[in-house]
Amino acid sequence: MSHTTDHDRPVAVMTAAQEGMLWGSLVSDALAMPAHWYYQRDAITRDYGVMGDYRTPTNPHPDSILWRSHYEPLNDRGEILHEQAVFWGKRGIHYHQFLEAGENTLNAQLALMLAEQIKKQGGYIPSTFLEAYCDFMLTPGSHRDTYLEECHRRFFEAHARGRALERCGAVDGHIGGLFSVAPLVALHKGSWPELRKIVRQQVAWTHRHEGVLKSAEVMARVLWAVHEGEPLREAVERHGNDFFSARKASPWLHQEDAVVMDRHFSAACYIEHAFPVTLYLAWKYADDFEAGLMANTHLGGDNCHRGMVMGAMIGAAVGKEGIPGPWIQELKAHQALAALTERTTGDAPMDHDRGSF
Repeated sequence: MSHTTDHDRPVAVMTAAQEGMLWGSLVSDALAMPAHWYYQRDAITRDYGVMGDYRTPTNPHPDSILWRSHYEPLNDRGEILHEQAVFWGKRGIHYHQFLEAGENTLNAQLALMLAEQIKKQGGYIPSTFLEAYCDFMLTPGSHRDTYLEECHRRFFEAHARGRALERCGAVDGHIGGLFSVAPLVALHKGSWPELRKIVRQQVAWTHRHEGVLKSAEVMARVLWAVHEGEPLREAVERHGNDFFSARKASPWLHQEDAVVMDRHFSAACYIEHAFPVTLYLAWKYADDFEAGLMANTHLGGDNCHRGMVMGAMIGAAVGKEGIPGPWIQELKAHQALAALTERTTGDAPMDHDRGSF
C-alpha cells in the first residue's frame, strides 16, 4: 500500500477572491502611478486627461518635493539610490519618471517579489524576505523608480550601521507600509489566527508603527472575510469600524469624492488619514472596480498606496473578471502575475514548518 504524505498533496486552488486581490492591488498602483503625489487635482487632468488607462509619467511634476529630500549612504550597505541619486535635490522631478505606462512603483514590485517568493518556497519564510529585500535594494538596476520612501531609507541607514536585519525597521506611520498584506492573504492556506500573526510580523520588518500594524490587520481581516464569502461592504463595516463608520459615511455617497476627501479625510500618506479614506472608497465602490480606481487616481496625493489597498479589497470582491481587460493585459507585470495566480492544484504544497502557510 502506498502512503500519501503532506508533501504529496496538492495545495488548495487559489480562489477568485485571492486572485482578484493580487491583480487588483498591482493594477491600481500602475494606474495611479503617473498622478502619484499630485495635490493640485486640476493638474492631473491638465497633464493626463481622464485617466482611464495607463499613462507614462511626465516631468515636471507640479507638486514634487524631491528637491528637498536627502539621502546619503553611510557605506555600501546603505547604497540604495544608485543611478537615481543625481535626481534627488532637483525641482520638478517626477517620483517615478523612468517607469513606463503600466509599470509598478517600488513597493508594488516588492509585493510581487514577496508573492513569488511565497509561491516558490511553498510558504512564507520570514528571513528570506529580508535577504531578498536587501539584495533587491542594494543591486543597481533592479528597478527604475526614482523615489524611495522614508521607510526604505531608514531601514538601510540602520543596516549600514550594522544592525541585524530583523531590527532595521523604523517606526514609520505611512500607508505604504501595507504593500505586503495582499500577497500574504492571497497565498495563505492556513487559518486566520496564523495569518494575523504573519501579517504583523511581515509589516513590522519595515513599519514598526502601531497604527500601521493595526491597519494591516484590518486590511488582512477584510480580505480574508471576502475570500471566505462575506460581501465587501459588510466586511468593511464589521472589521474596519475602528477607522470607518458607515452610518456617518452614508450621507457622503451623493457628494463628489474630492469634497468628501477634503472635508473628512486627507489625501496625504499618513496612516491615520489615509487608511480611513481608503476604507470609505472601497466601501463606496465595492462592486465597481473601474469607477473606484479611476476616482482614487484622480484624488491624487498618495493614490498609489491607497490604490494598492482598495484595489486589493475591490479586486477580491469582483475577482479578476471584474477588472477591465486592458488593465490586466497591459500591466507590465502581467506575465509574472499570470504565472503566479494560475488557479491550478498542482503547485508546490505548503510546508507547515514555514511560517504557518
